[in-house]
This record gives sequence, C-alpha cells and structure tokens, in this order.
Amino acid sequence: MKKNVILWIAAIVITLTSAYYQRVTGPTYPLTGKTAIDDRVITYKFDRSHGGETDHIVRINTDDESIGGIVAWKRYKTNDEWTQVEMVYKDGFLSAPLPNQPPAGKLEYKVYLLKNGREYIPGEGKPVVIRFKGDVPAWILIPHVILIFLAMVYSTRTGLEAITKGEKQKELTLYTFALLIGGGMIFGPLTQLYAFGALWTGFPFGYDLTDNKTLIAFIGWAVAIYSVYKLKKSRIWIIAASIIMLIIFLIPHSLLGSELDYNELDREKQKIEQSAE
Repeated sequence: MKKNVILWIAAIVITLTSAYYQRVTGPTYPLTGKTAIDDRVITYKFDRSHGGETDHIVRINTDDESIGGIVAWKRYKTNDEWTQVEMVYKDGFLSAPLPNQPPAGKLEYKVYLLKNGREYIPGEGKPVVIRFKGDVPAWILIPHVILIFLAMVYSTRTGLEAITKGEKQKELTLYTFALLIGGGMIFGPLTQLYAFGALWTGFPFGYDLTDNKTLIAFIGWAVAIYSVYKLKKSRIWIIAASIIMLIIFLIPHSLLGSELDYNELDREKQKIEQSAE
C-alpha cells in the first residue's frame, strides 16, 4: 500500500511539473515584463492567444493619465503596412483593440508608451505574436483537458509500475490507452475543429505539432497494449511508451500549431474577385 501511494504521488508530481513547463514555455503563454517611465515602473502582460469572435483588447495598467500609448499591428508573415491605433485611457488603464481574425490567424503587434515627448517601448520593441481561435464549447474543452491530464498521470504511473516490476502493468496500460483515446483522439480533434476549423491537421494532412504529438503517443501506447497481450516481455514496451509520452508532452504547448496563411488567403480572394469581373 505504501509503495502504491508513493508511486501515485510521484506520478502526479512529475505530471504537474511537466504540464507547467509545457504551458509556460509555449508560444501562446502571455508575455510579461516591466518598463521604467521616469521614476515609476510599469508592469505589462501581453496576451498571445485570443478565443471567440470579439476583438482583442491590449491593456496596460499605468494609473497615470499623462501617459499615452499607441498599438501598431499587422498580419503575421505578410508585407502589410503597420496600422497604428491610439490607446485610450480609462480607469487607470490604457487600451486599444486588435481586430478579430479568422481561426488560426495571427497578428503581430507593438506597444509604444508616450510621456513628455519621450517614447518607451515595452518588450524592447520586439513584436508580440497573437493567435486567434474560435470558441470551444465547455462540454468539449473540459473533458479534453481532464482526460489528457489523467492520461499523462496514468502514463507516468504505468511506467513507474513497470520500472518497479509491479503486478498492475496490464491494468494500468489499459487505463492509460483508454484515457489517451478519449482525451487525445476524440475530444482533441473536436477541440481542434471548434478552435481552428479542422478536425486533424497533423500527419498526413499537415504539420501541426500538437496533433502529431498525440499521434506518436497513441502509437506508443498501442504498441504497449499489443505487447501486454501478445509478447512475453511487455515491460520494456510499457516503459518506452511512458518515456515517449513524457518527452513529447514536455514540448512547449501549441508549438508549430495551426497557422493561417494570409498570403494564400489573399491569392484566393484575388482569384474570386477576378472571376467575378
């Protein structure tokens, strides 16, 4: 009993640590920092993901009406000119909208703060890239998150069971595989569909790393399932599947995720306009 509890605690701790690392190192995690204006320090948080059909509001808490601001934005990976929007001060915040984009569309934006004729640029002037996505219903998103998290916990726990030569390797392997199917192969594509308009954008249809990570994990645990039923030495395959799952879920969240090609979109619009003439 004591060994079982210790292994479950270890699995949960490892999973929480890896999930936190995956999240904070991802390209959609908010960018935070500080910038000094005269004798005060302004903290900021620039979002890099926006869901829904509304515009995204860039906000900075200045608590100083004498500080002005401008947000400059353009579509990501295009030769568009920068569009400048003056920030409005209200209730201690400077704010300006970024126009909503189609699912998987991205904008890059910069913020300029102004006071007494001087210009201050948070983030050292590097553009912030924000990705837009559709709203995902709670009945899809919540099960997806819970099942994927449980799959990661059970994967780690199953690997520890195999490493310590425990007696529940087969049972835990079945639970892991079932959770991965539910969270990654059922609710995962549904989440992708609502957020970015496609059920699957990984191999062989695209290069979405999130989908490809799920596919690799699925294959790894499918082999482990086969091994516990058909092979005498299943332990090594279970450990391998657990390690593969841990490694791929350490890859930053949303890295190489779905991305709208504006240049292709513009070409398609131009073709439609020319055919209509």
